[in-house]
This record gives sequence, C-alpha cells and structure tokens, in this order.
Amino acid sequence: MSEREFSLGRLAFRALGAAVAVLALATALIVILQPSAGIALVIALAGVVGAIVAMGVVSTRMTRKELG
Repeated sequence: MSEREFSLGRLAFRALGAAVAVLALATALIVILQPSAGIALVIALAGVVGAIVAMGVVSTRMTRKELG
C-alpha cells in the first residue's frame, strides 16, 4: 500500500458527512412519525447531539489511523 499524506480536507469531508447522515436520519424520523412538537424537538436535539458525536468519532478514528 502506498503511504498517503494526511489530508485535512478529507478529514473535514468525512466528519461532516457523518454528521449529515445523522441529521438526515433524525429528519426522516420526524417526517415519518409526525410526532407532537415536543417529541419532534427531542428527536431534533438528539440528532444534533448525535451529529456532534459522529463528527468526533470519525475525526478521532481518522486522525489516530493517519498519524498513529
């Protein structure tokens, strides 16, 4: 395997992609379930927290893999 140089752009793209996937899931849940406003707010807030966690996990794993 060839050694690739660490790319901050690739890191940002993948971290944001993970966050978008989590937010899309939360949005789909709200659209499909059509809950009351309070429950929709809880789902949306869980989506935001999940997006932040996903970004952290992806960036940590990529950084550890690339930089050791």
